[in-house]
Amino acid sequence: MPEQPVGTSTGRVPFGSRLRTAMDSRGQLCVGIDPHPALLAAWGLADDPASLERFSLTVLEAVGADVAAVKPQVALFERHGSAGLAVLERLLAACADAGVLSIADAKRGDIGSTMAGYADAWLRDGSALAADAVTLSPYLGFESLRPALDLAAATGRGVFVLALTSNPEGASVQHVGGDQSVAARIVAAAAAENSRELGSPGPGSTGLGSTGLGSTGLVVGATVGRALTGLGLDLAAAQAPILAPGLGAQGATGADLRATFGPAFPNVLATSSRDILAAGPAPAALRDAAARTLAGLSG
Repeated sequence: MPEQPVGTSTGRVPFGSRLRTAMDSRGQLCVGIDPHPALLAAWGLADDPASLERFSLTVLEAVGADVAAVKPQVALFERHGSAGLAVLERLLAACADAGVLSIADAKRGDIGSTMAGYADAWLRDGSALAADAVTLSPYLGFESLRPALDLAAATGRGVFVLALTSNPEGASVQHVGGDQSVAARIVAAAAAENSRELGSPGPGSTGLGSTGLGSTGLVVGATVGRALTGLGLDLAAAQAPILAPGLGAQGATGADLRATFGPAFPNVLATSSRDILAAGPAPAALRDAAARTLAGLSG
């Protein structure tokens, strides 16, 4: 019998397949839901949980039907304590109800039972914080993420693992090792996870090996420029969704993304936050800003 894709035990289509469908039908844009205090103020809102909820749900309702995913920045909810996390729970539930893919930008990473606890919070069916995917930090070793990788596979959810970020400090860790750099090892490990999920073309495979998108994604900054080629990273071969923050306010354009990612560009989910959010609070203005950004991505 053909090998079954990992993540079918719950009956949920694996995250990579769901994201591929969303990107093909809605384009390659993810809108960050980042309720910075300055943005709340610009919208005429207070810096409190009630305003946090109004801001977040307005963004979701304005753009959710038109983009591939939304990405709440967890830290900006955590800063409001338990009330802020309660808002995040309601936002994630609203995403699920609306059929909008959610990526919790939590950047969690630890070892043993602590990592299992993070996985349980963000990836377990029935958790109030369960998202479609969560961002992870692999800098205690890629295998330290195993509880999250395995739970995501079992529930049909996804992860995005930090691989090559565009902040200046990132190079001091991620670029170390030349052609065997830390970043290259993370990409190779993600590729192995996706190969296990998708199989290879040929008898007994899922048939997705050459064209499918796995559920173990990578975070690669939209403004990394020549670092991909300099480090010899073959992102297309990893069959990984690529979460690329930095579109818009941080300087990257759609043309930059096509040049930077080359053959892997079809797998790029470009993230824009401030550029779109600054157009609010009017929902029509938010939709227009998202539409302009999408147009820039399509060339």
